[in-house]
Amino acid sequence: MDFTLTPTLDAHDTRILAELQADARLSMAELGRRVHLSQPAVTERVKKLEAAGVITGYRATVNLTRLGYGIRGIIRVGRADYDLVVRLVQETPECVNAYNVTGEDSWILEIAVIDVPHLDAVLAKFCILTETATSIILNPAREHQPMLPPQRADVKPPVRKALSA
Repeated sequence: MDFTLTPTLDAHDTRILAELQADARLSMAELGRRVHLSQPAVTERVKKLEAAGVITGYRATVNLTRLGYGIRGIIRVGRADYDLVVRLVQETPECVNAYNVTGEDSWILEIAVIDVPHLDAVLAKFCILTETATSIILNPAREHQPMLPPQRADVKPPVRKALSA
């Protein structure tokens, strides 16, 4: 994990991040218009955000159902050899996301499969390692949430009244 400090971002940087997360295909000229900067200025800021590791890449978001994956699920994997799980995740194209976590489970895997027999085949790979529990995703309430720098609300100390004697 990278624990380097996040660079200080101003309002323009924050707007740039919001716009690119909404549509990463924007031209630098259009992005500049939206955030009220010139095209060279916005290009320089984007390059700095990339160099600082704030922007780590650009990608297309796809509809898994339209690709033919009728079932999405979450597999909770118990304690198992770390390297073995990592290798198995890398060898499993149906694994969309994989997280090594704390708590009762050691891993949380998000998968996409065609149908129930396909689900069973994917689960069989992980069930031989340790105990698993599976949940089917019925409806995602939120996916791909755009994230901006955290904003800390100003916390004012409570007003103290002097005690009357």
